[in-house]
Amino acid sequence: MAARRRDAALGLSLRLAWRNIWRQKRRTWLTALAMIFSNVLLVFMIALQFGSYEMMINNSLRLFIGQAQVQRAGYHDEQKMRLSIPDVADLAASIRRELPSLSAAARANAFVLLSSKDRSFATRIVGVEPAHEPGLSTIPGLVTEGRYLDDPTAAEIVIGSVMARNLKVATGDELTFLGSGRDGSFAAGVVTVAGIFNSGSADLDRSLAEVPLAYFQDAFTMAGAGHEIALSAGALDDVPAALEVLSTMLNEHQGLVVLDWNALMPGLKQAIQADMSSGWFMYGVLIILVAFSVLNTQLMSVLERTREFGVIMALGIKPRRLALLVLFETFLMAALGLLIGVLLGAAITGYFSTAGFAYPGMEDLGAKFNLPSVVYPSMDLFAILLGPSVVFVFCLLAAIYPALKLYGLKPVEAMGAV
Repeated sequence: MAARRRDAALGLSLRLAWRNIWRQKRRTWLTALAMIFSNVLLVFMIALQFGSYEMMINNSLRLFIGQAQVQRAGYHDEQKMRLSIPDVADLAASIRRELPSLSAAARANAFVLLSSKDRSFATRIVGVEPAHEPGLSTIPGLVTEGRYLDDPTAAEIVIGSVMARNLKVATGDELTFLGSGRDGSFAAGVVTVAGIFNSGSADLDRSLAEVPLAYFQDAFTMAGAGHEIALSAGALDDVPAALEVLSTMLNEHQGLVVLDWNALMPGLKQAIQADMSSGWFMYGVLIILVAFSVLNTQLMSVLERTREFGVIMALGIKPRRLALLVLFETFLMAALGLLIGVLLGAAITGYFSTAGFAYPGMEDLGAKFNLPSVVYPSMDLFAILLGPSVVFVFCLLAAIYPALKLYGLKPVEAMGAV
């Protein structure tokens, strides 16, 4: 019986709150429109941010690093030749066989002095599996001159466009490299430029060269060893589960670790966090302005009804019931702004998630952060509801002060207010 009475009282309070917010239709709509505008803006901007982050991560990882890597423990911190993985190609083949959902490609790394007949530059040379590298990296598809590597044992090299310009070479020219083998011996060789790639990243095009893994192992006395196995599970969300299975599989291989993209590229995660922080600073200003708008509306509503509240309190209604009524009014107004704002924001975001969104200067910014000139907002439910939910909560918090004023209201004085 008591529960039934409470439900009836709650229903009555909601009906009264709905009626009260439409007493001043213009003021209600102006406040609701402020919430709707902020919600639409937040839905679109946060979805655009999340979409750009997803593209930034995918493009950066897909370019060369991969979503994860198998390495010898300590190699990521100190890239020493001796911290290698024995029979790296066989282990990569075993991973592909045991875990078909993972793409895997063995690699080996060395730092060398690369020379043409005119110039010399220090760079990193990477031994790759030509048959499997296209499944991990976009570099094979970014070759603009010549071709990508196709013979596992050929003395061929693929270099970046900036490196080719610095060395003043073209496809078909010969380069000489000089470095140190795994056993401490000198490693040297003469390779022919098979192709030149243009990744869009000047740093990568300046500092990366690739040769076939078998040729690398022979030149650097690796005895079949390598330094990493690059991995890709397709979607980023599938990576943790795949790595968990892989870690169990690698238990028998002492000293090997599996590193995800957060460990491989901590700077990328930090850049995303910094951008998110600056973005939320601007969003916070907008949310606070909307909250103050709600505070002003509800405070005016309470002051205008001072005499009415005094009469009600004289009839025996307790202040907490009136305070709850004010909170219900704010709840309904905020819910109206939330519903309409989310629907409009989702509609706009849905359109641009298909058509793409670009603005002046996006091409230059995209080149800096490895993004295309068009960004597609994320239609993830979390991205769509995050901003409006924060606005909704702040609007409810803004109504606390007007509601608390009712506790200090004295019926006799209130009934005498004009």
